[in-house]
Order: sequence, then structure tokens, then C-alpha cells
Amino acid sequence: MKQTADVIIIGGGVVGCAAAYYMAKQGIRDVVVLEADKSIGHGGSSRNGGGVRQSGRDVRELPYAMYAVQNMWPTLSEELGIDVEYYQKGNLRLGKTEAHLEKLNKLASNARALGLDMEVVDGKTVREICPYLSEEIIGAGWCPTDGHANPMLTTLAYYKRSVEMGVRFFTDAQVVELQKIKGKLRRVLLKSGECFEAETVVVAAGYESRYITRTVGIDIPMTRYFEEALVTEMQPHMFDIMLGTADADFYGHQSKHGSFVFGSESGLEEATDMKPTELRTNSLTVSAGCRAIMGYIPLLADAKIVRTWGGWLDDCFDGVPVISRVDEVPGLIIACGFTGHGFGTAPSVGLMLAQMAAGEETVVDISALRYDRFKSMR
Repeated sequence: MKQTADVIIIGGGVVGCAAAYYMAKQGIRDVVVLEADKSIGHGGSSRNGGGVRQSGRDVRELPYAMYAVQNMWPTLSEELGIDVEYYQKGNLRLGKTEAHLEKLNKLASNARALGLDMEVVDGKTVREICPYLSEEIIGAGWCPTDGHANPMLTTLAYYKRSVEMGVRFFTDAQVVELQKIKGKLRRVLLKSGECFEAETVVVAAGYESRYITRTVGIDIPMTRYFEEALVTEMQPHMFDIMLGTADADFYGHQSKHGSFVFGSESGLEEATDMKPTELRTNSLTVSAGCRAIMGYIPLLADAKIVRTWGGWLDDCFDGVPVISRVDEVPGLIIACGFTGHGFGTAPSVGLMLAQMAAGEETVVDISALRYDRFKSMR
């Protein structure tokens, strides 16, 4: 069976669903989304901590992170017709050592140079902002315009609105090959043998994007990284801010219904030998997360863990994503390598992908995220 469309999006995560929505919104009439799993948002989009932050980002991605916070997130629930549980109550990026403070000061300096309101505050001010935090914290980066949202609800809200606007979604649709016709990308072949055709193809399939784009000679340097998280039982309301750390090895927030969601690292993530289809959590990482919780929020020491989960990240070589048209393959647009912090920027990335598909300039300059920026180190 052959299917045709104006645009095909490979990947039904939050980025793919957001791109589909903004394409439909701006009048691209025939959009198809191909998702390899049996459900939408099955990958990192439903397995992340929900941070909507600008602080702590590389200067190359900060402009579109700021655009999303300033222009999109505040009205997203109203626009999509579903409460995505967006809270804009600030983000404390915590430090316990002088080395942490040095890192935080550098991040704050870079952020202020691009117009972001971020400062480094002392331990006393940290506990004035959030009285529940440990005395071990000697300072933190503070960005009052950061926040958090519900990743699963956000992904499904974009999906629901896209379907209502005529976007066609195909699940259990694993892409195995892209094909060019007369020098231009045209065909998308599925494992099932089906063939889809379009003028423009957007590849936003996480790490699998690497395999897919290789079929037309484009290789994005990425690795897989397994990130884990846990959720506690419901607690009395304590705070609405987002928490992170200077080393980005721990993060969390309290959800709307009272549970706390935390993510952490054990240091052994890169040594995992699990297959990409496996999503087993590790008792070592859970233990590391629990120690981190007690070290940062002592009052939660006796909180019970309800469940743990994990998912695979597409960890790009230089820590920032690839969002780019591809000169060698006309008709191909890539959006991958988000390195674990792609959820908060999904609205602006989705918008920019829609603009690229329509042949327009993006709302901010993302030329530093081109696919061909990688060069040999030796």
C-alpha cells in the first residue's frame, strides 16, 4: 500500500506531535505522523521529569527555550484545550560546593548575556525561596521564569488537537529506510513493507533517527543513555518550583496532585548493557535517587516510593540537539539529539519545524544546531 502526504513526520513523541499541530495550524493540509511503537509518546516524551527551563542551557539552545517560555507555554493549556499542568514558579539549580557555585556563576553569566533573568543566590536566600531545602546547600542558580509541566498530558494534548485538525497518525509503523527519487527525498519505507511518499520528511525519532538518516548518507553522532526516575506517594503541598543541581545529576518537582517526581543518576548509566527495547530500572539508581532526596529535602526521608521508570535518551555528541534542513538531501529535516532536555522546548521546536517545512525562516536563529557542525577532533 502506498500513502502520500505533503509532510511526513517520523516520531510520535512530544516534538513530532507539536510539529504536526503547528503544521496543521498554519495550513499544511496533509500531514502524516509515523510512530514505531504501539502508542503515542511511548519514549522519552512520557518518561521525563517535566522541566520547562531556560536556565542551565547551552547558549545555542537558550534563544528558542526563552521563546517557548515567553510566548507559548503560558497559554498552551488554553490553546490545546487540555490542562498540561504548567507551573511557572521558578527553578533553583542547587549547589553544595564551591566548584558547584563556580559552575552556576558561569551558567548565570552566559544566560544574562542573552537576556535571561538568572542570578546566583546564597544558601539563606535559597531557603527563603524554598524553606524545605537542606542546610547543606550553600547557593543556587535562581531563574524565576522557569517551571515545569506534565509531559504525558502535553504530548497527548498536541496529539489530540492534531487529529482534530486532520493530521493522520500511524502507530506500530517502524521506518526502516528513506529513499530519494531524482536526487530528492521522496519515499519512507516501513518494516511492514508499506511505502509512504511526501515532499518533506521530518525525522524526530530520538536515537532511532540515527539509523533512519543513515539510509540516505547522513549520520548524527549520538549515543544512547538510560535515564531513570521515581515518584513518591502523595504529600501535603510544599512548593511549586522546579529543582535541579549544578551537576545536572538530580532534579524534581511536586506534581499537581501532591506526589513528587524525581530523576537522578547513579554514575553507571553508560555501562548498561540493556537492549533498546528494554526499560528495566536499576536498584543502584533508585538508591542514588533516595540518597539525593534525603540530602536535598530531608523532610521527605520517610516518603514511600510508588514506582520507578526509565527511558532511553538520544545523547548528542556536543550536548545540544540537531534541528536542521539537510542540504545533501533536499526535503529532509532533522530534529534529534535532545540529550534529555527536549521536553521544555518542544513547543518552539515544533513551531520551527513547521516553519522549515513551509520554507519559512524560524522564529529564532538556530544555525548553530545544523547537522553538519561536527568536525573531526584530530
